[in-house]
Amino acid sequence: MRPDAIFTPMQQSPFISVVITTYNRPDALTAVVQACFAQSDTNFEIIIADDGSTANTQACIDALKARSPVPLQHVWQPDNGFRAAMARNRGTLAARGDYIVFLDGDCVPQRDFIAQHRKLARPGFLVSGSRVLLSEALTGRILSEQIDLPAASAWQKLLWRLRGDFNKVLQVLLRWPDLGRESRRFTWRRIKSCNLGVWRADLDAVDGFDESFLGWGHEDSDLVVRLYNAGIMRKDGAFATEVFHLWHREAKRDQASSNRSVVLERAAAKTVLATQGLRSHRAA
Repeated sequence: MRPDAIFTPMQQSPFISVVITTYNRPDALTAVVQACFAQSDTNFEIIIADDGSTANTQACIDALKARSPVPLQHVWQPDNGFRAAMARNRGTLAARGDYIVFLDGDCVPQRDFIAQHRKLARPGFLVSGSRVLLSEALTGRILSEQIDLPAASAWQKLLWRLRGDFNKVLQVLLRWPDLGRESRRFTWRRIKSCNLGVWRADLDAVDGFDESFLGWGHEDSDLVVRLYNAGIMRKDGAFATEVFHLWHREAKRDQASSNRSVVLERAAAKTVLATQGLRSHRAA
């Protein structure tokens, strides 16, 4: 899609698919999905892209599906190491939406998350959202006491910031209009697949996430680089699409350095297509 493409009714109000990745963390997943149930905009579906979780997560998803106000699917793959790229691709293939919003299973969306992504969606652009990092202590409370985090008052959120339980707060209290968000220059800043909106047609054009990346790290940067090489620019989702990122221990990053080298090579070579992406599943 070109940045100067003409808007159609579908593009103005696309059906959105929220693809939520998860792996063996049903308490966090429950908090995320329940926040999706409470969205102000309900014209969307949920695809849970499961990277090999055990029966506890299956039971959690069954319970959520039974009371979901929107369509909800569970796409599972065997546990064979960190394969988030494959999980997101499988989720994309199961999705019916014109616009895909990728969300991680430990990132709790605010009430207007879908509405804000819809507002910012524009042909020729992806939307890179941001996140608020939560402390270990507050995360433990939210999950054990089942606190409705998005419903907390502005004062409570300010208190959490002052106590060091949030790493920032203004971004969740203020809303910036869709002005000055577009950039036609590439930047490595704020590339996070935990909160990323992309047109489905653009994902198809670059063959989705690249499953050839081994271990943790930079498969999201690789996708954004290839989209940029294909002519897709970025919009900044700050002060609009923030999610609350529940604390967790850092993943092993053994492959992070080599993965980054691959991304840099692809940026220089203007690579567009994934080595192993969406088409590998269609051919199977």
